Amino acid sequence: MLKGYSLLLACVLFINFTKEPVISWHDALKLTWADFKGPPKAEINAVATTASGITFGYSLQQTNNRIVGFSTEVFAHFYPQKSWYKKERATVHVLKHEQLHFDITELHARKFRKRIEELKLSNSIKKDLDALHIVINKELAKCQNTYDKETDFSRNFENQEKWRIYVKEELNKLSKYKAVK
Repeated sequence: MLKGYSLLLACVLFINFTKEPVISWHDALKLTWADFKGPPKAEINAVATTASGITFGYSLQQTNNRIVGFSTEVFAHFYPQKSWYKKERATVHVLKHEQLHFDITELHARKFRKRIEELKLSNSIKKDLDALHIVINKELAKCQNTYDKETDFSRNFENQEKWRIYVKEELNKLSKYKAVK
């Protein structure tokens, strides 16, 4: 009889199920135009598009139908096949604008990791993690849209520099929440 033993159950959920190649964010990484492998969209006025997002997974440890622990993985990823640029209009300045989109994704991945750390362990942790993931993705989308609006898609050089400084400072404030490799 197994009365004295605990049953350990691990459940893993990864939000990104695709097999497409990704580039994980890290401090030393600077995107190049060669990373943008998708076909340019002629019908769109934009010079480039950065496809990036937060990949999130977790495992739960359960004993006697009670959650006793959990662990998570959160990554900021760049999706080369969905990112594109128009070669004839591409500049270093536009590339820096696109890099900052990726950096903003990492900023929100760090905010996500921080908020996960602040969660209290309970039997509703799965629901709490999923809800937090939805909230952080909404915040990320809003921030990306605000960034494009305030920089006029990189054409406002002064605001572009303000955003570069802001994101760098925020990443530094949350350096404790960098992904561990």
